[in-house]
Amino acid sequence: MFQIAAGAGKAMPKIETAFRTGEGVGWHEHDEEVFQGMMRTSEFDFKENLVSDWIPALDGVDEKLREGARVADLGCGYGESTITMAQAYPHSTFVGVDYHEGSIEAARERAATAGVADQVSFEVATAKEYTGAEYDLATSFDCLHDMGDPVGVAKHVRETLAADGTWMIVEPLSGDQVDENLNPRGRMFYSMSTMLCTPNALDQEGSHALGAQAGEDRLREVVTESGFTQFRRATEAPPFNMVLEAKP
Repeated sequence: MFQIAAGAGKAMPKIETAFRTGEGVGWHEHDEEVFQGMMRTSEFDFKENLVSDWIPALDGVDEKLREGARVADLGCGYGESTITMAQAYPHSTFVGVDYHEGSIEAARERAATAGVADQVSFEVATAKEYTGAEYDLATSFDCLHDMGDPVGVAKHVRETLAADGTWMIVEPLSGDQVDENLNPRGRMFYSMSTMLCTPNALDQEGSHALGAQAGEDRLREVVTESGFTQFRRATEAPPFNMVLEAKP
C-alpha cells in the first residue's frame, strides 16, 4: 500500500490539472511503482483466498474449473490472478486482459516463469473490446469501478459468456451511503480513488464512472442494467473486498 501511495504521489501535478479541467488521468500515465505495488498488495489475497474461498463461493464454478473451463480475467494487470487460477486448475484455460501494454508484457513473463504459459494467454484490450466468446467464467478484481463505461463493460461480458456462465466481480467492501464509509477503511479507499480510480475512469470513453466508492446497490444497478438477470453477494473478504456473482 505504501508503494502504491508513493508511486501515485508522483502524478500529483497531473491530478491537480485534471481537477481544474475535468479531464482524467489514465492508469498508463502512472509510475511503475503503482503497478508493482498493486500486484504486491493483491498477491496475498489471490494466493490465500481466491482458490480456497472466493471461487468455491460461486455456484458450480469450482467444479467447472476442475473439469476444464474457459476463463477471461479482465483488468489482469501483472497477471497474478490469472496465474494463480491457472496453477490451481490445470485443466482450464485462461485469457488475461488489460489495456496497459506494459502490464501485459510483465504478465507474460510472469506466466512463463510460473510454468503456466501453455494454459494462459494475454491480450492487450479494454474490457469492452476483448475477444473470444462462450467463456464459462469472467473475472474482474478491483477494476470495474476504474472503468469509464461500466455498463458497457457489463454488456460485453454478458455477450461473451456462455449461457450458463458466471461473472465474478470483486470490488471494495464499501457501503451504499457516504456515512457508512467514514471509517479508516473508507478514508483509505476515498484517497486512493481520488488519486487513481476516478481519474482513470474519467480518462476513458463513457460518462458512467462509478465515482469514489460504489456500494453493492450501485453495482447491482450497473450489472442488471446491462441485461444480467441474477446478482448476489457470494461472500465477503474483510477488510477490503466483497465478492459478487452475476449470471446471464
